[in-house]
Amino acid sequence: MKCTNGWPILVVVGAAALAVLIANGIRVSIPLYQVPMLSDVGWGRAEFGLAIAVQALMVGVFAPIFGGLADKFGPSRVIVGGALLYALGLVLMSLSSDPLSFTLTAGLMVGMAQAGCGQAIAMGAVAQLVPEERRSWALGVAVMGGSAGMLLILPVAQFFLETFGWSGGYLMLGLLTSVVLLAAVPLSGRRQDSLTIAAVANLTVRQALTQAFRHRSYVLLIIGFFVCGFHVSFIGTHLPAYVSDLGLREGTGAHALMLVGVVNILGAYLAGVLGGKTDKPRLLTFIYIGRFFAISGLMLAPVSEITIYAFCAFMGLFWLSTVPLTGAVVASMFGTQYMSMLFGFVFLGHQVGAFTGVYLGGLVFDYTGSYDVVWWMGAALGIFAAIIHWPISEAKAPDLVPAQ
Repeated sequence: MKCTNGWPILVVVGAAALAVLIANGIRVSIPLYQVPMLSDVGWGRAEFGLAIAVQALMVGVFAPIFGGLADKFGPSRVIVGGALLYALGLVLMSLSSDPLSFTLTAGLMVGMAQAGCGQAIAMGAVAQLVPEERRSWALGVAVMGGSAGMLLILPVAQFFLETFGWSGGYLMLGLLTSVVLLAAVPLSGRRQDSLTIAAVANLTVRQALTQAFRHRSYVLLIIGFFVCGFHVSFIGTHLPAYVSDLGLREGTGAHALMLVGVVNILGAYLAGVLGGKTDKPRLLTFIYIGRFFAISGLMLAPVSEITIYAFCAFMGLFWLSTVPLTGAVVASMFGTQYMSMLFGFVFLGHQVGAFTGVYLGGLVFDYTGSYDVVWWMGAALGIFAAIIHWPISEAKAPDLVPAQ
C-alpha cells in the first residue's frame, strides 16, 4: 500500500521515525552534559534548567508556525530548514561562555530547530500522507522513533562526552543532525486528495483555528497534553542528576533513560495498535493513571538502582504512548487539511508543560536541595490529566464556524 505522495507506507513511516529518532535522541542527550558542564563553567542547575526550559517552550511556540508552513508547502522543506538550524545551534552551544549565550543557543535556536524537524512535523506528515485506516498504527510506529532515539543516541552522546568533553560533544551532536536530511526525501510531495472532514472542510486557516478552540474536547486535549510535557521533560532533564545525587553508580542515569526508550518502543507501538481498535481518550486516561503509580512508587520505594530501573521500565510503557493517540484524536476531530498546525497547538500545550517541569525542577532543587516536591507534583498531575481526558470525545467536531 502506498501513501498519497506515491511512496510506500513503510518508507514514509520509517522516514518520519528517523527524523523523530535523531531530533528526540539529541534532545534527551543534552541533560547528560549537565553535571560535567556545570562543574566546569560554575553555573547553577537553575541556569542550565532555564535554557532547557526555554528550549522546550520554543518547540511549542514554533510548532504551530512551522506546522502551518508544512501544511502549505509540504513537510520536507520545513524539516530541512529545521535540521540545518539544529546543527548550527548545537555548534554554537559548544562555544557558550555564559548563561545568556547558552540560553540563546540551547534554548532559542535549538528549540526552534526541534519544532521544524522533530515530532510535531513528522506526526503531521504521517497523518496527512497515510490512509486513515492505517493512521493510528503509523503514528505509533513513527513515535517509536523517539523511543529508539533514547536507546541509540544516548550511548553515542555519552561516548562523545567521554571522548571529547562537553564542548566537543555538542559539536559532534551537531554533525549527527545531518542524518535528519535523509528523512526529508520520502516526506516530500503533497497529498493528492482532499482529506478534510467535519468542521474544517473549506475553512480558512483563521476559521479552522476558531473552530478548533471553540471545541471543548480540543481545548481539554491541550490542557491534558501539558501534563505529558511536564512529566517527560522533568524526568528526561533531571533524572540523570537525581540519580547522581542519590550516590548511585556513574552512568546509571543514562542507562535508566535508555531503558525508558527500550520499553517505550513497545508502549508506543501498542498505543498505536490499540488506538485503532478502541476509544483513544479512555486509553489516555489509563496511561496517566499508570504514570501516577509509577512516580508514586519511585518516591515510596527504597533508594537503589533496582528501584530506578523498575521505575523507568514501568514509566517507559507510558512515556510517548500519549503522542500517537493524541495526534489521532486531533485528526479524527478535524481531518488532516490543517493537521500539522492544529496538532502544533496541542503540542504547544505539551511544551508549556515541559518548560514548567524543567525550570521548576532546577529552581526547586537550588532552593531545597531536593527534587521531591516536583516529583510529587508530577504524581498529582497524573491524576489531574486522567480526569481531564475522560470527557474528551474523538468524534468529528460539530460545525461551529460556517465557511465563507
